[in-house]
Parts: sequence; C-alpha cells; structure tokens
Amino acid sequence: MQAASFTGILKAIFYMIAFYYIFRFLAKLFLPLLVKKVVEKAGQKFQQQQQHSQENPWNKTTAKDEVIYNTANTKNPRETKKVGEYVDYEEID
Repeated sequence: MQAASFTGILKAIFYMIAFYYIFRFLAKLFLPLLVKKVVEKAGQKFQQQQQHSQENPWNKTTAKDEVIYNTANTKNPRETKKVGEYVDYEEID
C-alpha cells in the first residue's frame, strides 16, 4: 500500500493548474477560428438552400390551377362546446 506524499500532492496540483492555464490559452487561440469556420459553413449551407428554393419554387404546380371551396363548414357554423351547466349555490347557516 502506497501513501500519498506531500510532494506528490503538490505535483498533482501543479499539473492541474498548468493544464487549466494551457487549456485556457489554447482555447483563446483556436476557439475563434473554430467558431468562424462553423459560421462560414452555416452561411454556405444557407446560401445553397436559398439557391435551391429559387430554382424550384413551391408555386410551380401543374398547369391546372383549381380552387376548391369546402362549403360544408360554411353552412354549419362551429358550435361551442358545452361542458356543463351553471349551478348557483347558497350557503346554509
């Protein structure tokens, strides 16, 4: 069984602090570049979608343009649901 030494604990703490500061330094260097690439890629994807939608618009349908009105709903207006009836209560002394 090994016992933890004081110098071993200090070394571990030093390595943790060093790793933390190195990680922060590298994140400051590379994170802006990474975010820039992600934004550029999203912008390119957005432009591709816009070009695709302009090439194939939704309003391109068959030559036969028909409008069908559903008159069944206009004859019978929508009824409101009746959940129950109102009961007036009186207090009894």
